[in-house]
Amino acid sequence: MLAYFDCFSGISGDMTLGALIDLGVPLPWLKESIAALPLTGFDITIEDVEYNGIRAKRVDVHAQGEHHHRHYSDIRSLIEESSLPDTVKKTAGSIFRRLAEAEAEVHGCRPEDVHFHEVGAVDAIVDVVGTALGLHRLGVFEAAAAAVPNGRGFVTCRHGRLPIPAPATVAILRGVPTYGIDVEYELTTPTGAAILATVAQTFGALPLMTAAAVGYGAGRRNLDPGPNLLRIIIGEEGSGRSRIENNFKRDQVVVVESSIDNMNPELFGFLMDRLFDEGALDVAWIPAQMKKNRLGTLLQVLCRRDELNAIASCILSETTSLGVRYHEAGRFILERDQALLESSFGPILVKRIRYPQGEVRLAPEFEVCKRIALEKGLPLRSVYDTVALEAAELDKHSAGR
Repeated sequence: MLAYFDCFSGISGDMTLGALIDLGVPLPWLKESIAALPLTGFDITIEDVEYNGIRAKRVDVHAQGEHHHRHYSDIRSLIEESSLPDTVKKTAGSIFRRLAEAEAEVHGCRPEDVHFHEVGAVDAIVDVVGTALGLHRLGVFEAAAAAVPNGRGFVTCRHGRLPIPAPATVAILRGVPTYGIDVEYELTTPTGAAILATVAQTFGALPLMTAAAVGYGAGRRNLDPGPNLLRIIIGEEGSGRSRIENNFKRDQVVVVESSIDNMNPELFGFLMDRLFDEGALDVAWIPAQMKKNRLGTLLQVLCRRDELNAIASCILSETTSLGVRYHEAGRFILERDQALLESSFGPILVKRIRYPQGEVRLAPEFEVCKRIALEKGLPLRSVYDTVALEAAELDKHSAGR
């Protein structure tokens, strides 16, 4: 499912949550799911409002007791140690990481040392985690957004009087198309900016899509000329036929490339390990014929948008390259997870690959086979072939049933 964030009047955490609830995310389920953090002492209420004749949901998060200030590490642990689905934890964690990196840039410290004030309050945690839960509930795996508007003037926070857009908002939206509006109000908040910069893969006009539903989330108050709303449209990309025909899972990745022709080849192995440590999904070396007929290597890395800066920094620091190229790409992928195989080497984990037609295939995990080979003093090829054969036999047995 594709979601389009039509933020014609800016975006905030509560506006996003309101639009998702308007799209059908049940409030009781949302409260119960957020409590898995665990996070107590809060309540969420919804009010139906009408701005410029458009009905929308306005969300309020009520925190009971004091608003505890939290470091980024506290919030990260709160999310990572919860029982939330992995995709929800990844999205929420990435949003807060963007906030931490922006605050660290503004205040001149490390992200781990960032001490959140407003963002660390219960209502912001509820907005971020609730947004991640809502997107997961609606089956949204891809998002696009309009250019982001910013108002003008000043806003008062615990650091004092700050210009609009807030410094953290400006840092978060670096690389995202923005424009100014002559409205003295904070249209786009740091939390809203972080949500958008994290979940949206592309920015621009409404893409070709078959809309299935639309939700409106309201800001705290309407503005002149208004309406102060966030609109989220969900549906199938394009005509909707291709997704139904192939029935594959689809996501967005960033392809990062660099052409290298003057580096010791022995360094590539170390570089590959470093890139995977930084979050790379895949790394490939491709022989290339470069200028002046020099033999070189095309380094190609797949990663998530969140890991782009870390991947680019790794390439530029660990290689002789003077620059990197990157572009976003969509991909079709097969569903995969892990399964326990009772092998001749004992119970081991293997990769379980699921096809749209219902077929399931088991495949050996290289690192598992490597560990067994080293422990038992066997050739890696022999271990791998044995596990592959036993996995294939189990596939046949399962298919026969």
